[in-house]
Amino acid sequence: MPRDDLIACHECDALLRKPRLAGREVARCPRCDALLFRNSAARLDRICALTLAALITFVIAQAFPILEMDLNGNRVRTTLIGALDALWQQDMGVVAVMVFCSTVLFPLVEMAALLYLLFPLRRGIVPPLFNPVLRMIQLVRPWGMIEVFMLGILVTIVKMVSLARVVPEAALFAFAALTLMLAVVLMFDPRVLWDIADTLRPRAAPARARDAAPLPGAHGG
Repeated sequence: MPRDDLIACHECDALLRKPRLAGREVARCPRCDALLFRNSAARLDRICALTLAALITFVIAQAFPILEMDLNGNRVRTTLIGALDALWQQDMGVVAVMVFCSTVLFPLVEMAALLYLLFPLRRGIVPPLFNPVLRMIQLVRPWGMIEVFMLGILVTIVKMVSLARVVPEAALFAFAALTLMLAVVLMFDPRVLWDIADTLRPRAAPARARDAAPLPGAHGG
């Protein structure tokens, strides 16, 4: 039995033959009824477009101010990077690094890595370093916490309204939209890409063999 036709249940470790799915069918383990995978090849276009839109929104959220506060005539506008710099200047480097990783670095890495895999797969090509990049996505995904940061912003606004005039800026709306888009992207199981790559690799092997075959009448030197 080819190894590409096997799948292991992540709940009970049962080794099963991978079924072919059509439409919106799902595969479940016959032993524990855990969900093995869905037929999500048709969703690649939507996830790719949504991830690209999320990446553009992410850039907007970083480039523009989040809030403007007017306290007794003193106006303060801050961006996320500015807030991180303020934390660093106040000797809160550990907090600044944690916020940077959870709200900037890890979400950016996940979106960029997803696009790196999705664009070639849509054209029927398995990109180089497919396995390490997919493992990296699964590693950083739990540490991206844009939604927690958004919740913190809302709590801050509620507390500051009684002390100062708070004006939402473009980045706040960008973060709100980014939170919703990332919630949809996170519903996409990246393990589905393994199955798509498994179906593409057998097709690529005969093509590589034809390219490597000597031409008729050719002689070695």
